Amino acid sequence: MRLVMNEPVENMDRPYARRWWALLVLCLSLLIIVMANTALTVAAPDMTQDLGLSSADLQWVIDGYTVPYAALMLLLGAIGDKYSRRGALLLGLLVFAGGAVAGSLVDSSTGVIAARAVMGVGAAMIMPATLSLLAATFPRAERAKAIVLWTATAGLAIAAGPLVAGALLRDHGWASTFLINVPVAAVAFVGALVLVPPSKAARHGRIDYVGGVLSVVWVGALVYMIIEGPHFGWGAKAVTAAVVAGAALVAFVVWELRHPRPVLDVRRFTDRRFAGSNLAVALFFLAVFGAFYYLTQHLQFVLGYDAWETGVRMLPLAGAVFVGSALTGFLTPRIGMRVTVTAGMVGGTVALALLTRVDASSTYGDFVLPLVVLGLAIGLALSPCTDAIMGAFPESELGVGGAVNDTSLELGGSLGIAILGSVLAGSYSSHLADAAGGTKLPGNALTTAQDSVGAGYAVAQRIGAQAHKAAEQAAAASDPQQAAQLKAQAGQLADGARQMADAVGASFSNAVAHTSVVGAVILGVGTVVVAGLLPRGRSAGGGEGEAGSEAEPASSTVSA
Repeated sequence: MRLVMNEPVENMDRPYARRWWALLVLCLSLLIIVMANTALTVAAPDMTQDLGLSSADLQWVIDGYTVPYAALMLLLGAIGDKYSRRGALLLGLLVFAGGAVAGSLVDSSTGVIAARAVMGVGAAMIMPATLSLLAATFPRAERAKAIVLWTATAGLAIAAGPLVAGALLRDHGWASTFLINVPVAAVAFVGALVLVPPSKAARHGRIDYVGGVLSVVWVGALVYMIIEGPHFGWGAKAVTAAVVAGAALVAFVVWELRHPRPVLDVRRFTDRRFAGSNLAVALFFLAVFGAFYYLTQHLQFVLGYDAWETGVRMLPLAGAVFVGSALTGFLTPRIGMRVTVTAGMVGGTVALALLTRVDASSTYGDFVLPLVVLGLAIGLALSPCTDAIMGAFPESELGVGGAVNDTSLELGGSLGIAILGSVLAGSYSSHLADAAGGTKLPGNALTTAQDSVGAGYAVAQRIGAQAHKAAEQAAAASDPQQAAQLKAQAGQLADGARQMADAVGASFSNAVAHTSVVGAVILGVGTVVVAGLLPRGRSAGGGEGEAGSEAEPASSTVSA
């Protein structure tokens, strides 16, 4: 029998019977959002070679997804609250899958970037919808447990992306990594229709579209600046984006403070629990995305693992996230979120500090402990923060609450890749100049090798190929003097190739260690700030959210 109700599922005497199956659908939807980025990291080398991508092209293939994803979440979350959260999820899955199919068919950098941008729009619909539907479907007594599983899914996706993409790349091209998402999106779409109850705010006034558009402008411009400046230099584009982001942010805050029903009540950031939780999420994903960015490169380029083997070796991180999530589900109600979140952030800082020991002789064994500690830290810290952020919003604004959480996550991740990626690139280039400066290398080989670790090894391989060709010419030469010259040239080139490969590996290892110092300092300082912001006590949710849920119930349709 179908029941149409004007109060939230959690206010019912009997909770929605199929809520755990609904959670599975929401977690599947989350899985493809995260995998869309982590899978691409291992497909990037094949894509670069096949499409002839420049470093700028490749950067925008990755970040073309990020800009619309981060910028649109707040506005689309508010629209989902008013009209239909499940409808937003379903439409987002369709758009996301459509972008993935398009990405698998195009054959140019422009086409891939456009397809990734479409996927980003779909993700901006899906991500806040998953959290708002979770909060609307589960009673408060079970919501924290459901969020633990939601968070653990994100940890699984971090490792699953490279693992699945690596398996596909063994027998298929990079286009197959786009198609990973399509069957999962199809299953999630059907599951959402059958298992996820319709939900929207029972009383939601006119949407604050001016505030929503201002949020799109300032977040979009900020993310664009974060991407453009560190990677391509602080020229006119980056400076203009910074000015636009700053002006739009000021306008957004002023407008929201004066609007009777703002898209986001910015006064919430005066609440210590809410502000501390958002800061913790942003800082944690700054560290996680930044570390993931250089760890996957180290495993692939320096240690020589292929995409599949890299994914397998990231599994300790995913497993530890599940363990950490189970621990926080047990500990947080007993000792309070301030303790578990602070402990998780300390653990993340320790994980980055352990990576400062990486050098040219490091093996995979040296990465296992940092991966496990980082995974445990993610599991401990993030679920209580997400629960607190969602608890700060009334039922009529659950989509906005999910969007705020996810925007903090995405801004933190973008900053992590930008800041730590820039430190990594600068450190690698500097170390390589010192390590290979005295070697005799042909042409502008050193300058080319300084561009990236992949470029460095490509230069070494190219020099090695030249050495092999010179050796073959020496063996075929009839003139002894010419043969001797060619042989000497081959030996010199072979030595140069070995020296370049050794210098690239050592330089990147040193850059990983140096970048990890910077990451550990940022997260360590952030830990102190967050610990000072979060209040003592065992309540994970915000009091305002609980009050709001009584005053402004959501409307849901459920199966009985």
